[in-house]
Amino acid sequence: MADTNRQFESTIAQCRELFEKKLKDYGPSWRILRPESVTDQLFIKANRIRSLEIKGISKVNEGIRPEFTAIVNYGVVGLIQLALGFSDTTDITNEEALSLYDKYITETKELMYAKNHDYGEAWRSMRISSYTDLILTKIYRTKQIESNAGKTLVSEGIDANYMDMINYALFGLIKLEEEGESV
Repeated sequence: MADTNRQFESTIAQCRELFEKKLKDYGPSWRILRPESVTDQLFIKANRIRSLEIKGISKVNEGIRPEFTAIVNYGVVGLIQLALGFSDTTDITNEEALSLYDKYITETKELMYAKNHDYGEAWRSMRISSYTDLILTKIYRTKQIESNAGKTLVSEGIDANYMDMINYALFGLIKLEEEGESV
């Protein structure tokens, strides 16, 4: 588990670094996104990963690693948007955005550590393509919950689905690092 913790921390640091750089370029412009738009952005990223996995080649000179990173970062954006609600302007500073990023990625990481304990690191025996399919499943679940105005009868809410997407994407990034990215 110590290796998992180290890998998780390193991978999160890489995702956060990109998030911070994009904040410098664009500011927290994502604050105007409604939750449904965040979910659709996650769909675009996961769908591209699946397409690349099936086709085996990319005509745009980017592999699946940047898409998994985007899923992590948009997942955190989704959690922030659920907590704050969307805005008509960029109503927070870059520093506030980073502080919120740290808060929600920490909560998500703690969930992974708890689940990883209970599941005995089963994710290590899974294929990267399974993470992609599970992320897509979580996206479709989220879309259904959004269609139900956020209400569920017995299921977890949108936030739990975003956290699971983030964690599956982090697993994918770790496995890509271990195996070497081919697409």
